[in-house]
Amino acid sequence: MDGMSAVKYAELGAFLRSRRERIRPADVGLPAGPRRRVPGLRREEVAQLAGASVDYYNELERGAGSQPSEQMIAALARALRLSADERDYLYRLADRPVPVQGGASSHVHPGMLDLLGRMPSTPAQVITDLHVTLVQNPLAVALVGDQTGFRGPRASFVHRWFTEPDARLLYPEADHEGQSRAFVADLRAAAARRDAKDPEAGSMIRTLLAVSPEFAALWADHDVAFRRDDRKRIVHPTIGLIEVNCLNLFSEDGRQRLLWFTPAVGTESAGLLELLGVVGTQEVVSSPRRTGGSSPTRSG
Repeated sequence: MDGMSAVKYAELGAFLRSRRERIRPADVGLPAGPRRRVPGLRREEVAQLAGASVDYYNELERGAGSQPSEQMIAALARALRLSADERDYLYRLADRPVPVQGGASSHVHPGMLDLLGRMPSTPAQVITDLHVTLVQNPLAVALVGDQTGFRGPRASFVHRWFTEPDARLLYPEADHEGQSRAFVADLRAAAARRDAKDPEAGSMIRTLLAVSPEFAALWADHDVAFRRDDRKRIVHPTIGLIEVNCLNLFSEDGRQRLLWFTPAVGTESAGLLELLGVVGTQEVVSSPRRTGGSSPTRSG
């Protein structure tokens, strides 16, 4: 059974079923609808929220099927609004290593997911303090591209900003210097807030110092400032230049932030963001870059 015992498969299925049955559709932004004969979500709804096939999810609840990947466990934990302890338990049932907090598979606080679900008309996403995107709503994907498929050091947009020229296509060239300074100051603030021996932040900083002269020069300036709010000009490949305000809501420990984009006052951005809702994710869906593979995708 792909490294999992029959006992763990059975417990995994029972645990998923118990978590599914406690969630109301409204908790995850779904209509209640008529003729709900069972409590909580339907299996097909969980599968949809997690990006899995209905058949595969049904097999998991039956205690069968293949061993779920770490990415699937993370997706199920978010779909089922698991607490941090529940998420860790799910990883252990699946015989997968519990990911270190801060990476692309980090647990997203259910409260942040709830807020994200209540912002369907506003581009919004949850990112870590090292600018790793954990989850996005459809409008955020349409605005800045799918950022959730990157792994390893490339999962951080700050890393891609200083190592991959195409990452900068999101902003006008005239804004690149200011963005670089803001990213470095924000990274210094985030690293200081973490433990001094934190391996993730330390490794990222050492890598960027070694490979990016621009980063090294800015790091030597010792500027420090969290990006609590910002005004950005985003270059959309279909709609053009959109000027937005970027607002942040930080988690209690500062490791995660809910980032959302609103139209800048005095610009045409309100109408452009409405148009973005019409255009939707067609640009992203048609592009092979959305998977986070070897070709860079737009991100910010």
